[in-house]
Amino acid sequence: MDTIDRQLVLATQGGLPLVARPYARLAEQLGLSEADVMLRLQGLLDRGLIRRIGVVPNHYAIGWTANGMTVWNVPDDKVDELGGRVGALPFVTHCYRRPRALPAWPYNLFAMVHGSSREECSAKADDIRRLLGEDCLGNDVLYSTRILKKTGLRIGG
Repeated sequence: MDTIDRQLVLATQGGLPLVARPYARLAEQLGLSEADVMLRLQGLLDRGLIRRIGVVPNHYAIGWTANGMTVWNVPDDKVDELGGRVGALPFVTHCYRRPRALPAWPYNLFAMVHGSSREECSAKADDIRRLLGEDCLGNDVLYSTRILKKTGLRIGG
């Protein structure tokens, strides 16, 4: 990572500027072109120096007061295909595979859903259960009870 990449990471680690063209704003701050900023960010992603650029919403501030991690026990030989289908649902914000921890934890597929109530989240879990059909061997919904810090690793200046 060169000095400019480091400056770019420092300028973005607290979030992108909340303007119509955030990369142009960063470019202005760093004395680069907008295309250079985007190219450098892509390079950081390609080299694995940053993992992703994404939105981290404050769910409570946007009215999602019920946040449920739905967990599913599905056949291991189908988990990737089923995970792709579940992750494509418009109300699933993230979906991933995790190893089982038997005998206490039989679940191998996780899908986060949000809503304004637990009933709304439960209805979304029902939609996932219908999608999984006979491949649903068991499930549960784990609801958030408090807001945890939502930041990634920070580097110093």
